[in-house]
Amino acid sequence: MVSELIVTHLTDNGIAPDKLKRLWLHQANLGMNELIARRVLGRDPAPGEAPNILDEYANTSSAGSIIAFHKFSDDLKAGDLGLLCSFGAGYSAGSVILKKLFGA
Repeated sequence: MVSELIVTHLTDNGIAPDKLKRLWLHQANLGMNELIARRVLGRDPAPGEAPNILDEYANTSSAGSIIAFHKFSDDLKAGDLGLLCSFGAGYSAGSVILKKLFGA
């Protein structure tokens, strides 16, 4: 469900998945994150493309995507696109497309 939500969100906004520099996903389960990233990108994510914080913070629920964004966004350049997605019980899910507007 989450990968479909993300792909639809990107398609609705005219963005191909290969244009994303980074995916910051809900940090509940490494296997699930890897599966979602593979389904969205159509391939295995490159190192750092879908960062994971589970080893350091464990399951932080929906806050995990924000923590991952905070820890893994400084290297983005102006114009880079990313997508932040959190989800929870009851099949609730949401995503936000982010674009760095200025800076190195």
